[in-house]
Amino acid sequence: MANGIPPVDESITAAIGKKIGVYYATIVRTISIKLPDDLLARLESEAKARRVTRSLLIRESLLRKESRAGEPSCYDLARDLAGVVKGLPRNLVEDPKYMEGFGQ
Repeated sequence: MANGIPPVDESITAAIGKKIGVYYATIVRTISIKLPDDLLARLESEAKARRVTRSLLIRESLLRKESRAGEPSCYDLARDLAGVVKGLPRNLVEDPKYMEGFGQ
């Protein structure tokens, strides 16, 4: 028991979902993901700082992304601004002089 917190049996929690107290309410599937070292280090650091599992952080991230799925994009928010600058072609890509040096 480190810091007054009893150890969690990972073999039990690895295959189950939403935690209620010590146990989980639903059965979930176990998956495996591959992460670059830097992302894994960030994940482990955040999990340690918050004293939660890496799985919980990944589930939270997926749920946050899912909840924002219906939100408008940057383009949607600024759509009414398109074409308000006078004196430019309708599509800057159509005129090569506007593309000179692009990407260099």
